[in-house]
This record gives sequence, C-alpha cells and structure tokens, in this order.
Amino acid sequence: MHKILLVEDNEMNRDMLSRRLMRKGYQVLEAIDGRQGIEMASNELPDLILMDMSLPEIDGWEATKRIKQSPGTRHIPVIALTAHAMSSDRERALDAGCDDFDTKPVDWNRLLGKMQDLLGG
Repeated sequence: MHKILLVEDNEMNRDMLSRRLMRKGYQVLEAIDGRQGIEMASNELPDLILMDMSLPEIDGWEATKRIKQSPGTRHIPVIALTAHAMSSDRERALDAGCDDFDTKPVDWNRLLGKMQDLLGG
C-alpha cells in the first residue's frame, strides 16, 4: 500500500482528496502547512507528496525546495497542486523540485494517472 502525504491547508479540499485516495487503497497522511509537511516527509517517508503551493507559514514552493534538498527525502516525488494554471506556475513548480504539476479544482482521473506514473504503475 502506497503512503501519500497530502499537504493542504483547505479543510474541504484535504477531506475530499484524502477520502478519494483512501477509497483507491492509499494510506493518507495529512499536513496543514509547509512546516508540518516538511516534518512529516522526513519522519514518515511517504511514497509520494501532493503539495498545495499556497500554504501558510512555509509555502509549497519553499517546502518542496527543502524536501528536495534533504538527502533523506529528495527521492520522494512531489506533485504540485495549485489553482494557478499559468505556464509560469508550472515552470516555477518544476524549478522548486516538483516532479509534476496539477491544477485545482483537481481533475481526479488526471491526478491519479500522474500519481501512478510517479509511483511506477
């Protein structure tokens, strides 16, 4: 069973996504801001991280950079989730170290496909 870390400050988005992921058989860990996301990434070593980019405390851009700079967590794939769909946002996410990028509201089938690609199946 793959362990997914969902870093999302919006309770409704977090609840909806985590329930859908659990129904698909994923174990879901939840963080509500970038600082908690960084801590949970290093303590729990999830198989994949879904990272909201607009977070309090430490935003998703900075949290991803820190996760990707740490030897213990740099291997974990990160998918950026953002309401901003401009190509500059995609480039910024990839520059921060994200492995992929998806827009909100989430297209569930597209996101699942990206997750499966990064998880190897």
